[in-house]
Amino acid sequence: MSFALYRRPGGVVFLDDDPDYLETLAEVMPQDWYVRLFLRPVSCIEAVLQEPAEWEADAWRHQEMINRWREGAALIPQILEYWRDNGTARFALTKVCVVDYSMPAMSGLRVLSELTAWPGSRILLTGRADQQLAVSAFNRGLIDQFIPKQSPDIRQHLSDAITAMLRKPDPRRQQTWRATLSCEQHAMVCDPTISEQLEALASKHGWIEHVVIGAPFGVLALDGKGQAEWLQLEPAHKLVELAEMASAEGWDDATVANVAAGKTVMDMELQQALGEGIKPRQQAAAALVSENSAPLYSALFPIPDGSSPGAALSHDHFIASTGERILQD
Repeated sequence: MSFALYRRPGGVVFLDDDPDYLETLAEVMPQDWYVRLFLRPVSCIEAVLQEPAEWEADAWRHQEMINRWREGAALIPQILEYWRDNGTARFALTKVCVVDYSMPAMSGLRVLSELTAWPGSRILLTGRADQQLAVSAFNRGLIDQFIPKQSPDIRQHLSDAITAMLRKPDPRRQQTWRATLSCEQHAMVCDPTISEQLEALASKHGWIEHVVIGAPFGVLALDGKGQAEWLQLEPAHKLVELAEMASAEGWDDATVANVAAGKTVMDMELQQALGEGIKPRQQAAAALVSENSAPLYSALFPIPDGSSPGAALSHDHFIASTGERILQD
């Protein structure tokens, strides 16, 4: 899978008429997930169907950033402002709905058929007698995956499936942010080897949300504590241009030579975008290597605290504020 152009966490909803099973899921699912547990189909449907309008408003906010960028506004300040203004509301939007097929009041497929306006992923939990129905529903595109409850190590299987869906790129936002990238930039990010290295960086630095942009080229990322970072990406053939910019800024010959050689990268475009009058910084560069293209050089720069959302608007704070996972009737 290619490195997502946009990714953020989201909520997970479980619907099952067995309270003991739901309580077990509450205990074993990762604690950094926003989880809601429902016993009644009607309550679940009502809760999830409150969200499509919020999804739409959020998607339009992303598109507005692109529209303003086309008119000359820098992207980085807009994304940082979006993260601050949104607070933590985006983290509460449900991305995955897990529904038991066999319930007395309403079948799981009937529940999921009521959620056509909701854009998330759907998992159906099935019993032995439900397998053919589940296969048919999957083939018709009504569900994204079905998992037999009798599967060995069902909890781990379910957790892995949900994790994959939480990480799956949202097609609409992929298309929105693709507009900022050149064909060359998009090909680099989609290169399987480079994608793998970017994923490793995201994991290493604890990114829970990120946006890949092309002007300037890089990844604006947010960790769980609300601290933003900028991963600057420089194709090999752009190093000479970056070195010339460093020279024009008055940097010494040794620094300019290091930039040209790909040993260091400077964040001049980031500082221009932030517009805070701070002197550009240099960081040691690492080469993201692929067999299919020249190296892509990267360097990580922290975003000033005043521009980052901060702890009060962080995902960690959001999860802590949701309290215990209780069953909802």
